[in-house]
Amino acid sequence: MSSTVEPVDVVLVGGGIMSATLATLLSELEPSWRIEIVERLDGIALESTGGWNNAGTGHAALCELNYTPERPDGTIEIAKAVTINEQFELSCELWDHLRATGRIPDDRFRSPVPHLTFVRGAADVDYLRRRHAALTAHPRFAHLEFSDDPATIATWAPLVLEGRDPDEPVAATRAADGLDVDFGALTRHLVDDLVARGTRVRLQHEVRRVTRRRGGGWRLHLTDRTWNASPRRSTLDARFVFIGAGGGALRLLQSSGIAEARGYGGFPISGQFLRTTDPALVARHTAKVYGKAAVGSPPMSVPHLDTRVVDDTPALLFGPYAGWSMKFLKQGSWTDLLRTIRPGNLVPLVAVGLHNLDLLKYLVTEVVASRAARLRTLRGFMPTARDRDWELITAGQRVQVIKRGKGGGVLEFGTELVTAADGSIAGLLGASPGASTAASAMLDLLERCYPDRYPAWRPRLERMMPGLARDAAAPDSATTGEAPDADPDLDAGEGATATRDADAARTPVSRPGRPSRPTPPRRRDTPVA
Repeated sequence: MSSTVEPVDVVLVGGGIMSATLATLLSELEPSWRIEIVERLDGIALESTGGWNNAGTGHAALCELNYTPERPDGTIEIAKAVTINEQFELSCELWDHLRATGRIPDDRFRSPVPHLTFVRGAADVDYLRRRHAALTAHPRFAHLEFSDDPATIATWAPLVLEGRDPDEPVAATRAADGLDVDFGALTRHLVDDLVARGTRVRLQHEVRRVTRRRGGGWRLHLTDRTWNASPRRSTLDARFVFIGAGGGALRLLQSSGIAEARGYGGFPISGQFLRTTDPALVARHTAKVYGKAAVGSPPMSVPHLDTRVVDDTPALLFGPYAGWSMKFLKQGSWTDLLRTIRPGNLVPLVAVGLHNLDLLKYLVTEVVASRAARLRTLRGFMPTARDRDWELITAGQRVQVIKRGKGGGVLEFGTELVTAADGSIAGLLGASPGASTAASAMLDLLERCYPDRYPAWRPRLERMMPGLARDAAAPDSATTGEAPDADPDLDAGEGATATRDADAARTPVSRPGRPSRPTPPRRRDTPVA
């Protein structure tokens, strides 16, 4: 078994957006460090970060109702929406910096696509009106439009209104500065730049175990998955390890033996979408239109009809339709779930199963749903939809976090960053809001894992992402390893992130030079349809 003699400074497990973002930040902050990325598949961004494995929404809380829950008194809570919007702005600022400095070649990975929320029925129309009023009182959402006029909504999203009962109450909000993001293309750009700067990428190498070295740091036990590998097994030593392997992160964190990973389990959920590339349909719908989940349905069931632009090709995507599989990765093993069961997480796993019977019922219903049933759901958004225009595709696998909590265990619909006490290893568990907040998640990791270096890094990071300086000027700024527990679609795994759940109820403050609403991020001006 071969082994490196000198440990590399940083090893990142998983070739998705999280690893690519962290490696990019570290290569700017410490250009002399040796960085390696280990990916089990034969290419970068082939799991959940891949273009068709997620919905591609640039989550800025412009259209996702799960980020604005209704309080018992009828008022609307916007704290999570503000937090997510701030976090997405940081990602956009990072991308702008990388584009301006030539580290990524162009902006074609992000396309201007308005973000809409669409509801039906008098009660939901009233809710959306109140939501709009609450959001537009905050400067970040002052530009959000509202209409309950079908004719106006038809100009925003013709396919959504065409063929609909004219007497049915409807309403919509619209943010013209929304984005569709091809996270797969972005990740490949980032990794290409990293390789040019000296980062080593090991494709078709699977990390089977992570163990602590006696002299400090970590040893990764690798298997070469190429058919003619010799030797097939090797080791790689690292001073710091980040496990951004999507659903595969839990098992590797468990193998490390760190106390902070004890008690965690995972609940795998697969997803499917209907997709059309029919030019006539694609040309008539340029929007991401999010609706409201049915009463009693879990957060991941929120339906949406989206413009997608993947590899410069526009399409329409509708879903998600949830499913269930014991796999923790789309290209994983049917034994993934069984291999993560430990005495320490058995009670939380059983408790979550008993306390979430509605979720299990929903998943069973989704799994056995017929093609006709899926089409009926689509027609709730697009009444004139025809079966022959749509194909069913499978999205990335996601693994929801299960951990100890009230009643023995709780199921989280957000994400968590798990770090060792000494900061030498960290892993990302969970799902949404995913890749959209990658910059924020990795900043959180840097601050937690490198507390001695972070103050010196901060000025450089603020030049890359000016929003960091604005955050520092805001009162009561706090960070945690948990994301808001909303989950608007099925982009997950490597495209999942731990977010800084800042005290988003903070009172907006006056910041010199700051516009009343965020400047729309730089993106290509070419229409997508």
